[in-house]
Amino acid sequence: MPEVIFNGPEGRLEGRYHHSKRAHAPIALFLHPHPQHGGTMNNKVIYTLCQNFVNRKFSTLRFNFRGVGHSQGRFDSGPGELGDAASALDWMQARNPTTSGCWIAGFSFGAWVAMQLMMRRPEINGFIAVAPPASQHDFSFLAPCPASGMIIHGDKDEVVPQASVDKLAQKLQNQKNIKIDYRTISGADHFFQNHMKKLDDNVTDYLDGMLAPKAA
Repeated sequence: MPEVIFNGPEGRLEGRYHHSKRAHAPIALFLHPHPQHGGTMNNKVIYTLCQNFVNRKFSTLRFNFRGVGHSQGRFDSGPGELGDAASALDWMQARNPTTSGCWIAGFSFGAWVAMQLMMRRPEINGFIAVAPPASQHDFSFLAPCPASGMIIHGDKDEVVPQASVDKLAQKLQNQKNIKIDYRTISGADHFFQNHMKKLDDNVTDYLDGMLAPKAA
């Protein structure tokens, strides 16, 4: 997947971009976990999610938030990273002006940023939130949640208690015209160590159901 450099709010951002050969291909953006805890665009969860969409002929972009890898700037606790994500989506859309759809996916801190971006960008019509940090960050801005999507969590997550994600999922599921596919993976910790295939299988199953009718 070729390396790309694009402009963000605080300087250049480093990413990996795959351009689909499919006409009017949908696009998908992937946001990595917390930069101050080792999160990068090469995180295994992010890479696995991205490859799932690449295999579905999406154009995809995963990138490093400010201050990570070769991306310029400094960690900003959320607001700056949201600006980075908006710039990344702008960059993708400029290269895919006739895209047929737009998805976003994030892991942990990246899931929190992804959901905020979704509130600001109505063109995002699907999401995947892996281990959203509902015990650490406020998700009350999802009122109403603008798109349906998937939440997936490990029941042995030692960073984000499952009860907090249960509560978030229930709140979103109760909203009108929104469908949340909430799944827990038995035995999985926050980083899905030794459970990456189960994570990928669940995402595959969800996307098969969501995308196959449209393809047909």
